[in-house]
Amino acid sequence: MAVNLHIPSQSEIYAVAGVDIGIAAAGIRKPDHNDLTIFSLSDNSRVAGVFTQNRFCAAPVHIAKAHLASGKAPRAFVINTGNANAGTGETGMAAARQTCETLAKLLKLRPEQVLPFSTGVILEPLPTQKICDALPHAVEGLTDRNWFHAAHSIMTTDTQPKIASQRLDLGTETVHVTGISKGSGMIRPNMATMLAFIATDVGLSQALLNETIQTLANQSFNRITVDGDTSTNDAFMLIATGESNVQIQSSADPRYPALLQTLSEISLDLAQKIVRDGEGATKFIRIRVSEAQSSDDALRVAYAIAHSPLVKTAFFASDPNLGRILSAIGNAPIATLDPSRINLWLDKLHIFKQGERNPDYNESQGQAVMQQQEIEVHVALGQGNSTETIYTSDLSHDYVSINADYRS
Repeated sequence: MAVNLHIPSQSEIYAVAGVDIGIAAAGIRKPDHNDLTIFSLSDNSRVAGVFTQNRFCAAPVHIAKAHLASGKAPRAFVINTGNANAGTGETGMAAARQTCETLAKLLKLRPEQVLPFSTGVILEPLPTQKICDALPHAVEGLTDRNWFHAAHSIMTTDTQPKIASQRLDLGTETVHVTGISKGSGMIRPNMATMLAFIATDVGLSQALLNETIQTLANQSFNRITVDGDTSTNDAFMLIATGESNVQIQSSADPRYPALLQTLSEISLDLAQKIVRDGEGATKFIRIRVSEAQSSDDALRVAYAIAHSPLVKTAFFASDPNLGRILSAIGNAPIATLDPSRINLWLDKLHIFKQGERNPDYNESQGQAVMQQQEIEVHVALGQGNSTETIYTSDLSHDYVSINADYRS
């Protein structure tokens, strides 16, 4: 059961001019299951992307990056679930190219203008013919009103669709931002086993789009972790269709901060929904590390906590065995870490105070906080002025079951 995950109604999801989406059932792993999604983008569109840093990155990642670098403006995406097309060698590369070629022919594009994305089981050959046979049906169903259905069709072990949408006024114009994501396990920054697609009808220069997506990723999708495992297929794509009357060429444009704020809110919402729907998750946990010497130090401590199985299982059990958090902090690879300067809070409850347990703390208070569905862990290192926040979940029996049964 996802933890406080809000699914907007259809009336809260705004179409983005210049983006049409089609969906089909290719039967990749399950019959009569929508597992194929295509995006068709207007001629004015610009696209930027960030991808997994896993060295076993999948064939579609290689092809998508090559097509982005080809100089041919991307005009379509093809996304399949149920099969990652990873660890499949040259055969997998050929399969990814074939799906691009088939969709390009249907949409009268060059193959380099199509970007492929896959998610699902690793080390299995992509059923290319099933995908290619289903693509005409997806093309026939292209519409700008398919965002909600696309949020469902890109799911794998997700239990809930992940979608966010806003409209905002920039001067005299109303513009729109809508996005979807998928991900539930194998989640760790440097991307995760996730896909995310966010579009706006604002026009952005390519340089500004590239800058913006890095900012967004570092504030959102690269600040989440469910289990500490990076994946082979992750991608986050940002689309600016330019179909509105708002055209922004640089960050100096006075309209840019408001747009960036909205894009940031959408990205963080979609990223947090991935954690809220983490495999087997029963708790949503913010870990904030302040007073660090650097951002890197803050993140080292935050991830040391978030990746400790002992900490995560204590949260699942609502057990205020908070010495596990201290132990995790001490395991962070920071040579200058000084335990005598550290303070620790659970929500507003001051647990640890400069080298020892706070004498005002009692375990019944900690038990009450640990029973909440949403909890903040705040660690102040007493070393500097840097602060970072990441988002994680607990580790439950269901996480083991889901992953043990994933291929069954």
